[in-house]
Amino acid sequence: MHGWIILDKPLGLGSTQAVSAVKRALHTGGYGKYKVGHGGTLDPLATGVLPIALGEATKLAGRMLDSDKVYDFTICFGEQTDTLDAEGVIIATSDVRPTAAALEAVLAQFTGPIEQVPPAYSALKVDGARAYDLARAGEEVVLATRAVTVFSLSSSPAGGGGPPAKPVVEGLGASGTGLALQAPPPLRGPPPRSGEEFEGKEVLESATLTAHVSKGTYIRSLARDIALAMGTVGHVTMLRRTKAGPFGLDQAISLDKLAEAAMARELEHLLLPLRAGLDDIPALSLTPEQAGLLRQGRVLIGIASHDGLCFATLDDVPVALAEVRDGNVSVVRGFNL
Repeated sequence: MHGWIILDKPLGLGSTQAVSAVKRALHTGGYGKYKVGHGGTLDPLATGVLPIALGEATKLAGRMLDSDKVYDFTICFGEQTDTLDAEGVIIATSDVRPTAAALEAVLAQFTGPIEQVPPAYSALKVDGARAYDLARAGEEVVLATRAVTVFSLSSSPAGGGGPPAKPVVEGLGASGTGLALQAPPPLRGPPPRSGEEFEGKEVLESATLTAHVSKGTYIRSLARDIALAMGTVGHVTMLRRTKAGPFGLDQAISLDKLAEAAMARELEHLLLPLRAGLDDIPALSLTPEQAGLLRQGRVLIGIASHDGLCFATLDDVPVALAEVRDGNVSVVRGFNL
């Protein structure tokens, strides 16, 4: 039982609880005790791909944390919450609703290397304390801007050209977000609803987008900033991770299926091999003598292979995640298999 179980995490379940569910499944099936860890935190209000590492695969969990991710998310326009999602308290409102064309136009501003301020309600530490603990205690939390990369960002509404809506953001007290909000300019008459025409253009109450992002990217912050760039406010009402590193929804299973397999003692049929977490790096076949040396932590000399990470194996048995440099192979993480 060394490998990966990919969960389709349901709404309301935390990542730590998901790890506990896999531990219970191992116990139920009589598989014995194994190390279990997850490959990337997913908020309770988010669903989707959560890689769970078992046994020796836990040595690769840190690498999974560094991998890029893909998310589907919905922004509801007109209200911003302190948590930037549907769980929080409303701290700012706006009557402005963006047009579909404005949304399409503004997305380019958030594609590529960008700077973002993480949510005050996040697990980042401030002077040794978790930001969300400080925020819940009523303290003002100001987090430093961080550099992340949005590899791609697309929306479902059809949009044309035209300039994005002019930003109108300052001062209604977005505590801890690092961005202030000001009341948007008034509209004539009641604000248009989603699907209605405003000055000949369709306006949106909400929008669903797909983002392929680097590690450390906060989708809640991305949604906040997209709304602000269009002169309104917004928060996330749906967040679903569709890919984490090499793992996608097509490999994910429900908690019900996990429990059924545990009762039938068939968990091994759901287990992806350890190498599934390393499918983006080349394999390096070893001789028995070379495998023995690597297992002792020795460096192999004179190996004909390209520089970079490799997955060293003896036949089909994983030996190590290794690094090749100038023909020398050294162990990054060794596997006791």
